[in-house]
Amino acid sequence: MADSELASVRLDVGPAVAQYPAGATFGPMRLPDFELVWLLSGSASWRCIGSAEHCRLTPADVLLLTPGIVSEFAWDPRHPTRHAYVHFGLRADPAGWPRVRFGQLPGPLGGLLDYLVWLGTHQPAGWRARTEDVLATAVRAFVRGPLPPGDLRPEPAPLAAALDHVRRMWRDGVRPVGLAELASAAAVSPSYLARLFRDHYGCGAVTGLELVRLDQARTLLSRSNLSVTEVGRACGFTDPLHFSRRFKTVYGIAPRGYRRAGTAPAADRPFVARLAGRLQADR
Repeated sequence: MADSELASVRLDVGPAVAQYPAGATFGPMRLPDFELVWLLSGSASWRCIGSAEHCRLTPADVLLLTPGIVSEFAWDPRHPTRHAYVHFGLRADPAGWPRVRFGQLPGPLGGLLDYLVWLGTHQPAGWRARTEDVLATAVRAFVRGPLPPGDLRPEPAPLAAALDHVRRMWRDGVRPVGLAELASAAAVSPSYLARLFRDHYGCGAVTGLELVRLDQARTLLSRSNLSVTEVGRACGFTDPLHFSRRFKTVYGIAPRGYRRAGTAPAADRPFVARLAGRLQADR
């Protein structure tokens, strides 16, 4: 989908929120335009009449319906369901587009959809034009991404316990945490925890935590007035020489050189940011 195609986004109905009692159904219906549907609570089953397309929706998922399809919904049989929706016109061929994005809410797409609901609910001055702008961005993100993976497995309980231990410890100051301490906090063997950590984050536990500390040091070097020695200590490196060696091993440049360079790139390890976010003290 080219950006020029999105210039033709036209708001038809919504954005709005609908609420259904337990066990309600809707359809079969033939859709005359595009529709985004995302659940706010409850669950639903959706299927396309005349094809094998079907899916179960939860409040983490976003569904894109396209013109001409005939489909039906069966809402949660036990609890009321709330979902948001918006109908729109778009001069584009949806062949090959994804039908559903699982596990996207909350997230960047979720933020855009929340904003759409707010615009449709409060209708501030110029809301329609702004809604079409935001909707174009949301559709572009839905169709092309990139979006965070929506199928991330939940943390196994021992891994969650180990990382919660680190998070608590680091509230009072970042320090190294060994595998034995992590395993004790998780009440499992070190070898078992090491396998869990590697399976979930793609690296060893001690290595992953050190990379998080070094990434924090990289930020402080470029965005604080702390001395290099103070940066190392703030990130759990009490020996300045050891800090310098480990930093150079990971980033290819010593801390002082990194600070002078100013815009030196970070190492390409996306899991580090994910792990760092998991360990934030206010989680």
